[in-house]
Amino acid sequence: MSAKNIFIQGAITAAFIADNIQKHSSKTGIGAHNIFLGQVRKDVIDGKEISAVEYTSYESMAIKKMDEIREDIFAKYALICMHVFHSLGIVNTGEICLFVFTSSKHRKMAIDACEETVERIKQELPVWGKEIFADGNYQWKTNT
Repeated sequence: MSAKNIFIQGAITAAFIADNIQKHSSKTGIGAHNIFLGQVRKDVIDGKEISAVEYTSYESMAIKKMDEIREDIFAKYALICMHVFHSLGIVNTGEICLFVFTSSKHRKMAIDACEETVERIKQELPVWGKEIFADGNYQWKTNT
């Protein structure tokens, strides 16, 4: 139940998301999936428009932390499976940077587990985003 494969270079594609969902069709004990997709916004900060976010991480620390989050979530909710994928590198506005996918027998468990997982990722996972402005300048992102 390790989180070794949580990072993807660049944006997370619709094909990747669809393929991950399709792989679960043979798991007939699942009655519900819940999915969260985080997308890079084209915010305007101090009159400057964001064109992309460059994500970096201390990967070994992040994998260890994601393993802890995963263990806590599985202990609290009756999940059949959970997948978390986070982008590293440059992700343009409008592209997907976070894909959290939880599955259980019933919808409430999948929904609640997905929501808590996303909140914990945003608060605890050592991943940093550098917001790149259209003019080439940047600032470090603050998670909200």
